[in-house]
Amino acid sequence: MSAATLKGKILLASPALADPNFVRTVVLLAEHGAEGALGLVLNRPTDALVGEAVDELTSIVDEDDAVYGGGPVGEDAVMVVAEFDDPALAAELIVEDLGFLPADSDLDRIATATRRARVFAGHAGWGPGQLEGELEEGAWIVVDAHRDDVFTEDPDDLWSIVLERKGGPYAVLARMPEDPSVN
Repeated sequence: MSAATLKGKILLASPALADPNFVRTVVLLAEHGAEGALGLVLNRPTDALVGEAVDELTSIVDEDDAVYGGGPVGEDAVMVVAEFDDPALAAELIVEDLGFLPADSDLDRIATATRRARVFAGHAGWGPGQLEGELEEGAWIVVDAHRDDVFTEDPDDLWSIVLERKGGPYAVLARMPEDPSVN
């Protein structure tokens, strides 16, 4: 798989992935190339609310929305992913009009130029060749992203929902309990 084909894709943690940071995670790949990869975990809301944790962003994201744990790297850093009416306003596009909010944004202007946004603390990161190695080991299942995956209202079931959508044997996997010994 070439690097260009993975940016904007979803990585689903396979049951073979033993790292506790990524059990049943759904990761949006925001960058992928020779230098490595960067992704955001889409299905790990934290107990922190945007209004409490980063109240300056409440013009863009509802104050009662959860801050999502984007991954184990740089957990003190905040990243905002938004749908832009004008994609040129994004700091970096992930796909089409979906991208990162610029760090030095005029938040009032951005608030009127975005349709929805989500706040992430931290990200997932891979060094050069690391993700490719994990893919070869079967640690991740690559899936086309749907816009609503990023802004899901059902993060607890997102992993199963995306597997079901992929279909075939993946739909069976979606119904597997997290601990198969309780089956």
